[in-house]
Amino acid sequence: MKYTIAFLTFLLINVHMNSQNMNEPLPYHEIPEASTKYTAGTVVARMVDGLGFRYYWASDGLRPEDLRFKPSVDARTTEETIDHILGLSTVILNSALHKVNEGNDFSELSFTEKRKLTLENLKTAAEIFRKAEDLNQFTVVFKGSKGTSEYPLWNQINGPVADAIWHCGQVVSFRRSSGNPFNSKASMFMGKLRE
Repeated sequence: MKYTIAFLTFLLINVHMNSQNMNEPLPYHEIPEASTKYTAGTVVARMVDGLGFRYYWASDGLRPEDLRFKPSVDARTTEETIDHILGLSTVILNSALHKVNEGNDFSELSFTEKRKLTLENLKTAAEIFRKAEDLNQFTVVFKGSKGTSEYPLWNQINGPVADAIWHCGQVVSFRRSSGNPFNSKASMFMGKLRE
């Protein structure tokens, strides 16, 4: 009986803590305040921030029918596109953390968890890049069955960052097609909601 009460107490505390974490505001409702100075690090961080803001609003309020939507038989669904953006955000974060990309399995995560993780990945990466003085230290490293390959940060910009922005546009297009347009008050130019 004593162990049962202890286990139930642990379970309740864990559920309460997880529900609090899920209720925390997500990053990129608004784009962060711009840096007062231009450096290579602040510019890269701002690019990632712009991606985070676009993703936040592209994915905000997606319904199950939106996630299942795909424009043609050969296309990805919106949820498969969301999964791809999560993978790209992981590559961006791993570069900032100097970690090797070895593949990830996010299949057990809910859409809400995937969205939160993507936004947190981007925020963490942007914060690291913003403080960086030497961007040469940030490479993109992939490890696969044929060995390891390493690329400079340039490839991060024209690869995962630009690709994720591209796919955010697809999510916006797909959700319009499934009858759930994104919030038209979200100003990509200003990085916040219009009044």
